Amino acid sequence: MTDVLKRRDESLMGGEWPDFVQRIRARTPARVFVGRAGAAYRSATQLDLRAAHAAARDAVRDELNLNAAFGVDFVQQWSLREFRTRARDKDEYLLRPDLGRQFDDESRERLSRDCERDCDIQIAIGDGLSVAAVAEQVPHLLPLLFDGVKARGWTVGRAFVVRHCRVGILNEIGELLKPEVAVLLIGERPGLATATSLSAYMAFRPMRDQTDADRNLISNIHARGVGADEAAERILELAEQMMHAKASGCRLRQETRGLE
Repeated sequence: MTDVLKRRDESLMGGEWPDFVQRIRARTPARVFVGRAGAAYRSATQLDLRAAHAAARDAVRDELNLNAAFGVDFVQQWSLREFRTRARDKDEYLLRPDLGRQFDDESRERLSRDCERDCDIQIAIGDGLSVAAVAEQVPHLLPLLFDGVKARGWTVGRAFVVRHCRVGILNEIGELLKPEVAVLLIGERPGLATATSLSAYMAFRPMRDQTDADRNLISNIHARGVGADEAAERILELAEQMMHAKASGCRLRQETRGLE
């Protein structure tokens, strides 16, 4: 079998893959049927891996700049305001995840003073572990979410941005603003398939000391994963389920199962 595979790889070194292999490769970002040179990847594959690794590192290390990420017009259209966590810089954010789950004192005061309370939906945008994902996906997803909220007759607070953000910031948003459902659009940890994948974490009336067991997640929001239209619909449907069951996370699955 090894000899057969070796002859097949050698026969394809200078030619194109058959159509059925090309179709398989087009359906997944995984590096399958890439061929080899001896026991190693081919040069093109090696270069592709290095470029993907560099993009992942850049996505993690980049600092969020609203105007650069979204464009001045988008920032003004949505009146995006930036708030900060207790992580003072990217190094501290990466080394101290706990600091990314709490607003700093100035941001906490501004959030309490300036933002709407007791809305049906509150949407926040967090840089997370990929600024590139936030810049790529949010401009498409945010308008769809607000249109869907409006169509359902729900109240919604003005969206805002959290720098150096971890998922646990949902608890503080819940404590300060008291929304029925809080939605956090946050950059996912990048991999070698994509560095622009966004997640939507959601919780019903999030409060202090809640954990991931109390949250729901829609992940892989990107061009080759869950598209913006599908993601918006899934987020809104999940929010509606939360409001109906008055629960989220593990409890939502239990309550929903009981309604079937």
